[in-house]
Amino acid sequence: MPRMSPTPSFDGVRYGTADGVATIALDRPETRNALSDDLLRSIIGAFRAAQEDEEVRVVVLASTHPRTFSAGGDLAGFASEVPLTTKHRGILLWPELFTLIGTLGKPVVAKVGGHCLAGAFGLTLACDLVIASDAAVFGTPEINVGVFPFMIGALLYRNLPRKTATELMLLGERFDADEARRIGVVNRVVPHDELDAATDALAAQLAVKSPLLMRMGKDAIWRQGDMTLEDAWDYLRSQLALAFSTEDIQEGVAAFKEKRDPVWKGR
Repeated sequence: MPRMSPTPSFDGVRYGTADGVATIALDRPETRNALSDDLLRSIIGAFRAAQEDEEVRVVVLASTHPRTFSAGGDLAGFASEVPLTTKHRGILLWPELFTLIGTLGKPVVAKVGGHCLAGAFGLTLACDLVIASDAAVFGTPEINVGVFPFMIGALLYRNLPRKTATELMLLGERFDADEARRIGVVNRVVPHDELDAATDALAAQLAVKSPLLMRMGKDAIWRQGDMTLEDAWDYLRSQLALAFSTEDIQEGVAAFKEKRDPVWKGR
């Protein structure tokens, strides 16, 4: 019998893999998955495990709570009496996580079935795709409790028109899944009792793509986002030339012509 590697475990997170899909489910219902420093470290650890697992082709970020994805940052931690240096180290976890998702090399789908507020809303913006149930609620309500969505502001401005992003941050109002789709921060909205099946179907669609070209494409999305137009063209041209040299692109074209499913080589 081959030796099987144990499934990694992370405090406050349920992690599992099946059929090329890794699921990272936030699992602190007693705090409504408040994103404390400890929970952020666990999420980072889970994403790193998925990144290093060659069998994983897609990651789904979800919640075990039936009606809450996450209430956002840990307000108790914001007001705690600890040294500023300790808080500063905790703040650095946010860009570390956002960067890890962007450079993961594998598509990440956020599955939102309830409240997704403040920092948690920013976390979904860092993901590649977002699927939400019609029970989902989004917003950046930090201003209402004397805070401001500093760390997710950069993601808001990269995902939304400037005036829309500013309105969300200054008013702190909540909005439903249909409005989230209208303004472009959610890809799909489904009935709440169909969220699991719809997410599984979306992940399965992604998992059958070439993992090599998916990684190259996701890396390109991440790197060219803030380049000037001319620099982006130069970089993307080089990536397309590299793609032409892969066996997977040859296999994909051949499979299309022969009307069969491709068998990816990963090279």
